[in-house]
Parts: sequence; structure tokens; C-alpha cells
Amino acid sequence: MSETAHLRFFPYEEPYPNQRDAMDRVANALSRGQDVLFEGAPGTGKTLSALVPALEHAREHDRTVVITTNVHQQMRQFVEDARAINETEPIRAVVFKGKSSMCHIDVDYQECQTLRDTTRSMVETEANKAELEERQRELLAESREGDANAAEAREAVMDELDDLEDELEEFEASNVCEHYHNNLVRNTDEFYEWLFDDVRTPEEIYSYADDRDLCGYELLKEGIEGVDLVVCNYHHLLDPQIREQFFRWLGKDPSEIVTVFDEAHNVEDAAREHATRTLTENTLDSALDELEGSDDSRAEAAENVVRAFRDALVETYDENLGFGAREGVGEGWEDVAIANDDRRDDLTLAFLQRYEGRGIDTETELAVQLGRALDEEYEQQYRDGETQTRKECQTLQVAQFISTWMDEGTELGQYPVVSVRRDGGTDEVYGRAELYTCIPQEVTKKLFDEVGASVLMSATLRPFDVTKEVLGMEDVATLAYEMAYPEANRVTYAVDTPPLFASERSDPETQETVGTLLRDAINVTPGNTLVFFPSYSEAERYYERLGGSGLTGADLGDLILDESGKDTEDLRQEFVESDGATLFTSLWGTLAEGVSFDGEQARTVIVVGVPYPHLSDRMEAVQDAYDRSFSDNSRARDPGWAYAVEIPTVRKTRQALGRVIRGPDDYGVRILADRRYTTADMGKYSVRSAFPQEEREELIDMAPEKVKFGMLNFYADHDAYDGDPPEP
Repeated sequence: MSETAHLRFFPYEEPYPNQRDAMDRVANALSRGQDVLFEGAPGTGKTLSALVPALEHAREHDRTVVITTNVHQQMRQFVEDARAINETEPIRAVVFKGKSSMCHIDVDYQECQTLRDTTRSMVETEANKAELEERQRELLAESREGDANAAEAREAVMDELDDLEDELEEFEASNVCEHYHNNLVRNTDEFYEWLFDDVRTPEEIYSYADDRDLCGYELLKEGIEGVDLVVCNYHHLLDPQIREQFFRWLGKDPSEIVTVFDEAHNVEDAAREHATRTLTENTLDSALDELEGSDDSRAEAAENVVRAFRDALVETYDENLGFGAREGVGEGWEDVAIANDDRRDDLTLAFLQRYEGRGIDTETELAVQLGRALDEEYEQQYRDGETQTRKECQTLQVAQFISTWMDEGTELGQYPVVSVRRDGGTDEVYGRAELYTCIPQEVTKKLFDEVGASVLMSATLRPFDVTKEVLGMEDVATLAYEMAYPEANRVTYAVDTPPLFASERSDPETQETVGTLLRDAINVTPGNTLVFFPSYSEAERYYERLGGSGLTGADLGDLILDESGKDTEDLRQEFVESDGATLFTSLWGTLAEGVSFDGEQARTVIVVGVPYPHLSDRMEAVQDAYDRSFSDNSRARDPGWAYAVEIPTVRKTRQALGRVIRGPDDYGVRILADRRYTTADMGKYSVRSAFPQEEREELIDMAPEKVKFGMLNFYADHDAYDGDPPEP
């Protein structure tokens, strides 16, 4: 095979700068059996750089490529790229979403499982009946011709038919899915011809199936075996149970899968979410109600465990909230500190004190056994049509959680948490126990070990050694490409505004300095301005300060405020359709990455402050876990701080800067407003050194009052102004 055989999957005329080299290096790494960490600035063409050699490798070795992202806009881009590839080199590709987004009758996963099993059993019974009816007709004809053995055999067949009739009558009262029933009894060849004639989106599959009363989700599952390419979200790979099923649907052993992770700097947090387990007070109450109605001999033991844990949870958050704190609890989950340095957490201690029984381990195991028996009973009731919904066994959920809490709560990387929130309907405060997973490699290491190969790509994946350590990767090839567009088309200022520590953000002089800088930068920008803040509240503060409330600021054009919960696409559309608008948003929101702003849609981007994540107790637990896990082999003096706080923060900042300069002819100004970005010595809190070297070299230290003059000169040099430049 030639070194460039993979180019048959490249769908366009000519690769971008660096793209050909990146494809060759990825191809070589895959041929050596290595995983790949791939950082590329905007314009590298990362998706095709990874996807093209991965498809060639998979075609040669009978593997399937699974490309995944957690950003919706990137999913759409994958579909466009796959369609373009399919026109050049035919591939069988599918785009996969979760069942909830494709269900025609809106039932949950467990109900769907039961409906599917019952429906399949009914169809199999109908098929058996049809076969037996055909057989009895043949035997009847033979018996009429005088064959005594045929007559006797027919009587046996008629008895079987009577039994099947009884079974089918029972199915009439059962819950079944008509859409899935149609999948099983109709010829679906036409669907698969349509599916693989192009690359179809989940929305297109849903619409096609809905028009024909079919189940598109089940058809897709049945048809993805042996495909070349699957596009999906992180959930399908990072959830171990879903991943096992997913690979089985593909008809592949994990070693026959090549995974490609887009926006891979997000894998760490996503893996942590998938490993974390929670249990609410409401579920505990439901389990007690369930046990109260049970006459099983194991119910008393189960109640001992469940009631003690429930009462311990309430006692723990009541005591830790403190006087008057309950009244301030809102509708979002708020953590209550329960961890102790020298002993088990407060919830576990309260549980041990409240528990009265024959042994926690013994009675918890009895509770798990009873939960499984009840769950099977609920399954049968739903299958038989005795209930309209598939009941979830609360006892099983609670018992399994308590078992895990007690067995794993003291392990390295597991952090016990209690949270509280206010019910918006009842106004009552209730609690939640959570076993928070600090170290993501508990999820990722097994994944990367078992699949054939993986490519992780992002514009902000460095430092590679940290990514490798945190995710538990072994034999890894690394490649990084800086921005290939002309350096003269961009300028990046590190502005010496006061450091926006949380304690300094309310200082009037600090706000005046930052506000003036923003006003100056917006005023001289020939196009739209993006401004990112450490939080939505800070974004709102400066939005109002610059006149967003409508009192002043009309000279700055449209001021648009992003808020938590707003529709991202609607907001983006409003912004890009404006002329000279400014968007105020949080760096931790959804507009800081995976969203493109081309040309005048965003000429200037400003990051205000160093947007450290909220330094909560659980973030301190992550730092501690990283310190204990990586201190022996890390080059960082403080790996906990570096790995858990500083590096993720700088990655977020770099993602935000990447919202401008999206093409070779694009140009713009990027501003980092905080002394910690400059060469000033801020000790542990200086972040300049955390940027890659070539990006550090582009940072120009600038006094805040000088920025407008630098910007005027830059934009004037690019003939950006329609007429005379604005007055500084």
C-alpha cells in the first residue's frame, strides 16, 4: 500500500497547509498500533486529517471508525464531511443518537426494552402459528388421501395451535410497540437502500420511519453492523454499559474499533460525569414506600439499611447547612461539605450510627436481592399488560448505590458529596448523596486499552504529557500544528488590567479600568466583538455598565447578553446578523468553543480575567487526587493545581481566542485582559507560561490605555474601516 493511499478518502481538491503532513503522520501512527494526540489550530482541518487515514486503516484491517463529539455544531460538520467523502469514495456511514431523541412513542429506555422483547415474542409466536397452520393443511391433505400417520400428526399440530392461540390472546392484553412490530413483519430492504444511499441524519431517519409507522432507532441498530463509519456523541463511548451494547450492534470486537474524539480537551470532564453516581432523598423515600408494601422476608433487612441511610442523609445536610442557611437554598444543587481528613465522611458516620440491624453488608446484599426480584416482577407486569408503564425498582437503585458508597467511598479518586436543592413545586428542601469521581482514567483507560486505536484531536490539547497521564493512555504519538494563516493578520494583547481575583471584582477602580478598556476596544472594532467573562454574572455586570440596560451606550452598537439557559443557536444567529454588535458571555458557556464566527461576525475577541473553575470542595478533591496520583512522575511542582485548575483554564481561554481568525484571509484582534497574562510576576497565579511557546511569543504586553491605539493601527493597516477610522 502506498503511503498516500488514504487520500482516496480525501474529498476535496487540495489539503490545507499542514493537512497532508497531519494525515501522513496519523496514518503512520495507526500502522504502528499507536494512539494519537493531535492538536491543530483553526485551519488545520483536524477532522479530515484524522478521519481520512482512520478510514483507510479501517478499510485495510476490517475495522470500523467511530467519530464522536460533545458539540452539536461539530456533529453537523461530521455529516457534511462524511457526505463529501461518500461522493469521492463510497462508504457505509450512519449517524447515531440516543433512543430518547428518536422514539416515536416517548417511552424511557427500560420501557422500550420491555416493549421490544414483548413485541418480538409476539411476532415469533405469530410466525410459529403461521408455520403450524401451513403444516396442518399439508397433513390434512395427506390424511384425506388415506395416510393414518398424517391424521395423527395433525392432531398434535392442532394441539400446538390451540396453545399458540392462547398465547396470542395473552399478547392482546400485553403492551407492545406497533412501530417495532411493523419493523419485524414488513420488508425493510427499501429503508436500508435509502439509508446507505447517502449519509442520513437522525432527524431524517426519524421522519422517514415516522411516515411509515416504523421504528427508525431499531432499524438503525439492526443495520449498522459492518459499517465503515459511525458518528455519535461521547455518551456512546464513555458509558461502559452503553459502549458494550454499541459495539455489539456494530458487530465488532472492541479491538476492531478505531475511535476519533473531537474537542478531546472535554473528554476529561465528560468521563468524570459518566463515572459519578448519585442518589436523591426522593428515591430513598420511594424505596421505603415500595418496601412497606412488600411481604417478602427480605423486606425488613432492606428497610433497616434504606431508612438508616435516608435519615442519615437528612441529618447530615441539616447539621452542615448551619443556622439560617436552609432559607437561602435555591432550585439548583448546592454542595454541603461532608468530607473529613482523618475519618470517614459525615454521611457515612451518621449512617453507621443510625443503622440497627444484623450487619450492613449482609442486609445490603439482601436488599439488592429483593430489589432484583421486584424489578423482575415489574418487568413481567409490564410485559403482560398489567401496567401501562414499566415501573422502576427504587429499592434496587438505592441498595446498589449504598453498596457502592460503602465499598468504594474511601478509594483514591472517589469523593463523597451531599448536595441540597429546593423543589420548585413544593418549596421543600431535599438532599442528594453523590460519589464524585475525581480521576477520569477510571473510565477512559479501559476504553483506550480495549479499542484498536484512538485519535484525540483538539485545538487545545497540549500539554500532551498531562493529557496522556490524566486519561491513562500508554503508547501515544503526538503532533501539533500552530496556526497556518499569516501572522500579520492577527495581533494578541496581554493587557495589564488589575488581576480579577474574586475578591477584587467588586472594586470600583478595577471595574472602571476594565469597563474603559471594553468601551475602547468595542468602539474601534470594525465589526462584531466577542467578550468572555469568568461567569454569567460578570458578563451581566459589564453589559449593564456599558449601557446594555438601555440607559447609555448607544454609541457602542447593539449590546447582547448571553445568560445561562438561553438558546445558543438563536443567540449566535442574532449576533452574527448584527453589524457592530457586542456579545457578553461566560467562558464556561456554550459559545466559547465549537462555534465559528467568520470575518466581521467577530473581528475582536476579549477574554476578561482568568476564568478559573469554581474552586469548590470537589475541585479541591480533584486537586488532591491528582497530587496523590501524579506527584511521582509529573514535571509540575504542584500537579494538583496544574492539572485540575490551571491547564483546563488556559485551554478554555485558548478556545475562546480561537473564535476569531477562521480562514486565510480573516484578520482580527485578540485581547487577554488581566495582569496574570502578562510577563509580570504573579507567582503561582501567573498563567502566561501555561500557553504553548509559539502562542506566548505572540503575546504583546500592553497598558490598557494604549490598546485602542494599537487596534486602530492594526485595523487601518488592513483597510478594515469603511471611511475614516473612529476617534480614539
